[in-house]
Amino acid sequence: MPQENQGCLGFLYSLIGRTPEPNPEALPYRTRDHFLSRAELSFYGVLRLVVAERMVICPKVSLGDIFFVATKEGTQAYRNKIDRKHVDFLLCDPQTLSPIMGIELDDASHQREARQERDAFVEAVFEAAGLPIIRMPAQSSYTKEEVSSLLGDALSLSPGRQVSVRRTIAPALQQPSAPAGPPLCPKCGIPMVPRKARKDGTRFYGCSNYPKCMETAPMK
Repeated sequence: MPQENQGCLGFLYSLIGRTPEPNPEALPYRTRDHFLSRAELSFYGVLRLVVAERMVICPKVSLGDIFFVATKEGTQAYRNKIDRKHVDFLLCDPQTLSPIMGIELDDASHQREARQERDAFVEAVFEAAGLPIIRMPAQSSYTKEEVSSLLGDALSLSPGRQVSVRRTIAPALQQPSAPAGPPLCPKCGIPMVPRKARKDGTRFYGCSNYPKCMETAPMK
């Protein structure tokens, strides 16, 4: 029976009596059998029943995909602080996918001192950005009533309507506004820059962190 075509490299190896080495570029990654833990999967199932079509549930979202650093100084250092950190669940607006609320399930590991420091920092990040985060003990099962009570006022939203949260600016970002200068971005606390609309040429102020921040202000 004729041998299958091994290609030029395989033919050369056969001439010198050598066996091709395994592909050094083969990566050792495999798919996890369980993306969520049993407690997370149980909570997710009940959460789907509670929020229905009013919100989109995103599990295990990186903090780097939710938040950005508003200042220019120390940007990389602040990015490193949220690197490799995630929130268990993120509730988003069904039309814009804008974040509405973070949810963390606390298992026994959250009793460790290092984990408590991590949790305190994550809560501070959410607070600085004006985004709510709530915590619930990890358990084998949940009831619809428990989860409904946990979410509170957020469940009163209709589809396409966002939660109105009070934005807070960290003290390090607060700056006195100059009398004749551009306004400060209410979200980032940094001076806005002049911009011009493409359609009608209207001039306005926009945040210098665009497109990460979409805040605007009228130009008088």
